[in-house]
Order: sequence, then structure tokens, then C-alpha cells
Amino acid sequence: MAVTACLNGGRTRAEHPAVPLTPAELAADAIDVRRAGAVAVHVHPRDANGAETLQAPACEAAVAAIRAAAPGLPIGLSTSEAIDPDPFARAAAVRAWRRAPDLVSVNLSELGWAGIVRAALHSGITVEAGIATSADAEAFAGSPFTHQVTRALVEVDGGVEEARAIAQLIPDGVPQLWHGYGARTWDVVSAGAAARVDVRVGLEDVLVLPDGRVAANNAELIAAAVELFAGLA
Repeated sequence: MAVTACLNGGRTRAEHPAVPLTPAELAADAIDVRRAGAVAVHVHPRDANGAETLQAPACEAAVAAIRAAAPGLPIGLSTSEAIDPDPFARAAAVRAWRRAPDLVSVNLSELGWAGIVRAALHSGITVEAGIATSADAEAFAGSPFTHQVTRALVEVDGGVEEARAIAQLIPDGVPQLWHGYGARTWDVVSAGAAARVDVRVGLEDVLVLPDGRVAANNAELIAAAVELFAGLA
């Protein structure tokens, strides 16, 4: 069981003042969450205007800064259509990276997902398959990528029962990572911990701790998730 830190997503500083945006801020957070117990980070690089981007200069700068600050810490980037709605452009951006992340997440609910998976695998980048619905899980199970991905992300807007239902459709032998969003994040994380699967938490997903207090930063969220695991050991 392990915890991945999702450092920023599409969050703004208006939502939380500790959201890291620049390469230096992402690197500093990577150090802190690793100390708190995270085994990997998932980030959304930003351009000069603070917008999410897949373009090489910003992505490579973020990856380089994190690697320099936290050597050996796996780095994942998003390929979400919220960053660029054109799946062909997203696939091309992945192929253009010269200083690539260790892995990318690809959402199976989004048009053109298979092309993005192929682009990543052909570039030597491992893939997390983002599975948010039963239909996503069925598409994944019937795809040629089932045993080429590093894991399946069970990512739900609903609660624990939705996560469990989707997880049952993931083919045997595929590692899973569970995460939720907003108010139900900690329910999903707790259920994942109880099921002995990896989980994800960070300011991208939730701004509060299990007791409802606003988290100071990503490291505090990671420490809370690690404590959940420890309590089940």
C-alpha cells in the first residue's frame, strides 16, 4: 500500500494559497510530500500565464525541477482533455517531450484515449488508466492495453460503493490506485486503505483533512493518508 501525492491539478491560489504552480514550487512540495510519506507525485504543469499545459517547455521544466529536488521520486503528469480538448494535440505533445515524466494518466472516459496511450508507450512512458465509470472499466478490460499499463486509477465522484463496483470490473493482475474528489475523498481513501490498495490524495482532490479542517498544504494531506494506513496495519 502506498500514497501518491496529487499536488495541484487545475486548482488556483484563490481556492487554496498553498497550491504549487511553478517548477520551483512543485519541487519544494515534492520534497515535503516525500518526507510525509508519499511514494510518487502527480502534477499539472503550468505555462507562463498559470494555465495548465502539455507543451514541452513547461512540462520539461517541471519534471527537471522535481527530479533535481527529489531524485528517484516517480513523477506523473495528466493528459486530461481539460488541459487541451484535442486528443491528437495531446498525443503529439506527449511524443514531443524530451525530458519525459515517468508516467502519464489517461482518462478512458475521454475521446481519443487509446491514441494517447499508444503515444506514451511508444515514447517509453508508462501509463495509468483513469477509470471513472463501469463503462470505462469494460472498455479497459476489452482493450489491448490491459496488461501494458502500470495500474488502473479508480477515480470516482461518488462514494465508496461506486469505487468498489468499478474495482470489481478491473481485470485480475492489474494494480489499482483509488482516489476521490471533494467531500467524499477521505471515504474513498479510507476504503482503499482497508482494501489494501494504493491511494492518492493532495490539493488537486481535496482541501480538507479527514476531520474537516482545511489542510495547510499537500504534506499535511499526505501525512493524514499515511496515518490511515498505519492505523490499519
